[in-house]
Amino acid sequence: MSNTIETIKEQISSNDILLYMKGNPRAPQCGFSSQAVQALMSCGERFAFVNILDNPDIRAELPKFANWPTFPQLWIKGELVGGCDIIVEMAGNGELQTLINDAVGTTEE
Repeated sequence: MSNTIETIKEQISSNDILLYMKGNPRAPQCGFSSQAVQALMSCGERFAFVNILDNPDIRAELPKFANWPTFPQLWIKGELVGGCDIIVEMAGNGELQTLINDAVGTTEE
């Protein structure tokens, strides 16, 4: 399992915006992942994703590593932001856009 944790750490460190989700952005496999993708896409920046359905080891180990039991999980700049409810709430109040802009180094004009 330590290899899986190393893989997770590598994924998180090498992607400024990373969503662990069920399915992929074009075909989410659950409603929570779909909502998270919509919120992220509304910010207008590219993001990486890992389909946990294709990666059962990551699906099993990430909740323990992150101390967060559910999916999706959004990681920005190496920090866990949270799951669907948090992502949607942050998108609604503008915090997600600010966080994404900060992560990619853009400023709103």
